[in-house]
Order: sequence, then C-alpha cells, then structure tokens
Amino acid sequence: MLNFVLSYATGSTGLQAVVKLVMARHISTGNQGEDLACQWLRGRGFHILHRNWRAGRGEIDIVAREGAFLVVVEVKTRSSALWGPPEQAVGPAKRRQLMRAATELQLTFPEDLELRFDVLSITHTPRGPEYVHIPNAFTPNGDAINDLF
Repeated sequence: MLNFVLSYATGSTGLQAVVKLVMARHISTGNQGEDLACQWLRGRGFHILHRNWRAGRGEIDIVAREGAFLVVVEVKTRSSALWGPPEQAVGPAKRRQLMRAATELQLTFPEDLELRFDVLSITHTPRGPEYVHIPNAFTPNGDAINDLF
C-alpha cells in the first residue's frame, strides 16, 4: 500500500490526490471535533451562539455565552496523541487572528458581555475522546495566561 501511494504521488495529479485525501481527513476531524465540543460545552451550561463565525479572513470555531461572558472557543482536535497535545497548536499567530475576529464579533453583540478566550482540545483515544478545557487561555491582547502556550 505504501509503495502504491508513493509511486502514485510522484506525478502531479497523484500528489494533488494525496493532498486532497489528507485535507479531507483533516477537515473531517475538525468538523467532528467541533460537533463534540458543542455537545461538551452545552453539557456544562454554555449557550452556543455561533459556529464557524467569520470576520474577513478570520474564523471563530465556536462563539458561546457563559453567564456574563461572551466566549470565543478555539477547538483543536487530533485523531491521536502522536503529535502532542492539540492545545499547543494555538500559537501567537492564531491568537492574533482570533483577537481580530473577536473585535468584529463584539460589534455585533450590543450586550455588555466580557470577552473571554477559551481553548478546548480533543484527542481521540481508544477509550473515546479526551477533553482539555482551558478557560481564559489568553487575554484579549494575546498574552498567554496558561503555561501551555
């Protein structure tokens, strides 16, 4: 099987096919992760307001309300723990992108809600999905609060 993939990938159309297959699997994992994240958050009292909210080139995975907070939730999902904890993928560039989108988001909500940035990572394991929720993961100016970042 590996020989077939490698020989198939040597042509330009073969490489495109392999890239599309990998991207399709990546998108599927991400969509499944966001579905699981919404269920998990609802079970803990969050009210889901939006999924995949877009502002310009930015996107917020989940916009939720928890009490007096407007919560921007970045969901990171991995199909295994092989590449490390998913939450470590939320670096400075991603935080800046989320902050820009959140600025636009706040303009659409006339309510006086305090903005909060959470990260919810999901790792698929043989025992089922494992969740790591990091509330208030970073400040609105992008400073990491948690040592994971």
